[in-house]
Amino acid sequence: MARVAFVTGGTRGIGRAIVERLKADGMQVAAGYSGNEAAAEACAKELGVMVVKGNVGNFMDCKHAAERVAAELGPIDVLVNNAGITRDGVFHRM
Repeated sequence: MARVAFVTGGTRGIGRAIVERLKADGMQVAAGYSGNEAAAEACAKELGVMVVKGNVGNFMDCKHAAERVAAELGPIDVLVNNAGITRDGVFHRM
């Protein structure tokens, strides 16, 4: 049985590249996202992975995402906490 990975922020950018690599390495992968439905649909279709919507800043969203992944793919073996935001500002305040 293949190991299961969950990548937060996994439908775009670096997260998507991580999802692609884990999938290529033979893992079952779920990609988390928070708002870009088009990117999530493309990721699911193009890579053949499960996508799960939720906000990593909300405990209940995280709980439900983990439960959905476990129910569909099995217990999560690998978690990549990739999701994040950038609040650019004045350099000395960053």
